[in-house]
Amino acid sequence: MASSDAPIQIGRVALIVNDLDKVGDFYRSAIGLERLSGGGEELVLGAGDLPLLALRRDRAARHRPREAGLFHTAFLLPDRAALGRWLRHAADRQIGLDGASDHLVSEALYLRDPEGNGIEIYADRPRSAWQTDGRAVRMDSIALNLQGLLDAADAPWAGAPAGSVVGHVHLQVGNVAEAETFYMNRLGMDRSAHMFGASFFATGGYHHHLAGNIWNSRGAGPRSADAAGLAEVVLAADADALAALGAVEFSDPWGTKLRVEPKG
Repeated sequence: MASSDAPIQIGRVALIVNDLDKVGDFYRSAIGLERLSGGGEELVLGAGDLPLLALRRDRAARHRPREAGLFHTAFLLPDRAALGRWLRHAADRQIGLDGASDHLVSEALYLRDPEGNGIEIYADRPRSAWQTDGRAVRMDSIALNLQGLLDAADAPWAGAPAGSVVGHVHLQVGNVAEAETFYMNRLGMDRSAHMFGASFFATGGYHHHLAGNIWNSRGAGPRSADAAGLAEVVLAADADALAALGAVEFSDPWGTKLRVEPKG
């Protein structure tokens, strides 16, 4: 997996949802995650025995799409064949897509869960094929060859395969420069790419583990206390990176919560 040697990477994501049963069923049937644990108010889903997503019920939480918070959770599949299998599954099940893009470093498909939380399903190209300039990685958004991806499917979709991870999390922020200050200076990440209205952050030479954009949220202030959507992003750090951070809980300038756990 192209992100596995990074000092800091994404561990899992937690979302606040109104209808736990409906949203949980979607992530199991449409995305292919497995139920790992859960009681009446929280459901933990993952691939194999690796937790990737926690859903927390709050029937009173309000959907606030223009606020800072989640743009999308990006599930990274082990290879292109797995992405092709998922695309065939989406076509067979008539799962609606919001878009599809070739990002040069990866091929990606986009959709939303029943409560509007953004999702990306993607597979990386080999790192040897990425174009870089120092710590910057060249990325773009061009037309994806959907037929070629469908042809890469080598078997029916049977759920998210072992080795699937949350490859990155893309956030809505109020100001890109403030996001750069926080994610680079406080979390110690490199700015791996920048485009109009968005910056991308990574460790270990990955194309990005976190990103922040203002496409829907320019000028946003602190998040509302009763907002549905992103509850927290849990990062996994190696021992040196964890020691360098000096803390395990952070909030970005808009109140988005990040928690750091040791790898392993």
